[in-house]
Amino acid sequence: MVHPIPTNSRDDQSLFEEIQGDGRMPIFITGLALAGSGGFALFQSFSGHFLPQDTQALGMDAATLRNVGGNALVGFMFHDRVSFGGVLIGIGTLYGWIAGFPLRDGEGWAWWALLISGITGFGSFLAYLGYGYLDTWHGAATLSLLPVYGVGVWRTRRLRGRPPWDWLLFWNQLRISSSISERWGRFLLSSAAIGMTGAGLVIMGIGMTTVFVPQDLSFIGRTREAICGLNPHLVPVIAHDRAGFGGGLVSIGLLLWMMASRARLSRHLAEALGIVGLSGFGTTLGVHVAIGYLNAVHILPAILGAIVYGLAWGLLAIHTISKRTR
Repeated sequence: MVHPIPTNSRDDQSLFEEIQGDGRMPIFITGLALAGSGGFALFQSFSGHFLPQDTQALGMDAATLRNVGGNALVGFMFHDRVSFGGVLIGIGTLYGWIAGFPLRDGEGWAWWALLISGITGFGSFLAYLGYGYLDTWHGAATLSLLPVYGVGVWRTRRLRGRPPWDWLLFWNQLRISSSISERWGRFLLSSAAIGMTGAGLVIMGIGMTTVFVPQDLSFIGRTREAICGLNPHLVPVIAHDRAGFGGGLVSIGLLLWMMASRARLSRHLAEALGIVGLSGFGTTLGVHVAIGYLNAVHILPAILGAIVYGLAWGLLAIHTISKRTR
């Protein structure tokens, strides 16, 4: 007698479906790639060299530009890149945290946070239409990562439920907070998030239009026309970095706003927020000190943002510690 070979429902599952899993792995990979890209941006900037496509577009390397344009101009270019790298590390950290915890626990708000921040972040690449410089490496990386992100969002769509529009009713969350430290921590985190989002929109708009503010030109020691005279491709390259940094700020600002409204407080959340603060504000303020760009009007918003964010993180960490010791 021939016995039928037992079958398993997994036998009908494709290799591609197995790799995708429940969708959290592609989201984690997206976060890892973003954080890695941010780390590479920091390394490249600290090395003092431009990316190959920038050197090709300009027809000169960083050392040559420093000779003809001065240290301040080259330092200014690196300061946007370092700031952008710090933001990418922050976004990557939050994507990894969302994949590892809220999505695992079936929290629908996390899916909407990924969708909205992803549309904003990936969509900001199109800002290049405003300044005319297509960074081929950036474009290739974006096109390569977008399908991975898309698969993750699609596979985790079962969590989405209805849009949690009560994000807009943020005071309800503050009202039901269990302690003063939680209430004020969430309020300050949302305030910092709003500030980041607003700053990102402004910076992205500047990158697509005027590119420089008066404080920038004062630090560089040249007019916009003089900078254009050094190299006709120089302003578009700078605009690319500015707009990219602005888009990253909008993306992480929206993420933090939704987390302030809906995320459950925990040790791993406090750790993730700590990494975001160090990578974002640490790189932004640190690079300004390193290149000597310390104009009070220019740097004050970042200092205030760091203070508000730091207070928010401290209060939320205090609340988390107090819960564990009860």
